[in-house]
Amino acid sequence: MPYNKRSELPDQVKDNVPPHAQDIYKEAFNNAIDQYDGDEERAHATAWAAVKQKYEKDEDSGRWKRKDND
Repeated sequence: MPYNKRSELPDQVKDNVPPHAQDIYKEAFNNAIDQYDGDEERAHATAWAAVKQKYEKDEDSGRWKRKDND
């Protein structure tokens, strides 16, 4: 099932990553769910990989932050 807005994202995403990263997750998931014929597990993995290209988890705080090279 594609996500139409951030509020529909899984709690793990909504509660842990910044709004811009949520948008990245949503768009990547929606593209992957179509590409992989509804395989939600693969779509979620693809979405997390997309987020991790631009964001990383801070080792000290445990919060997600934009990577320095962006």
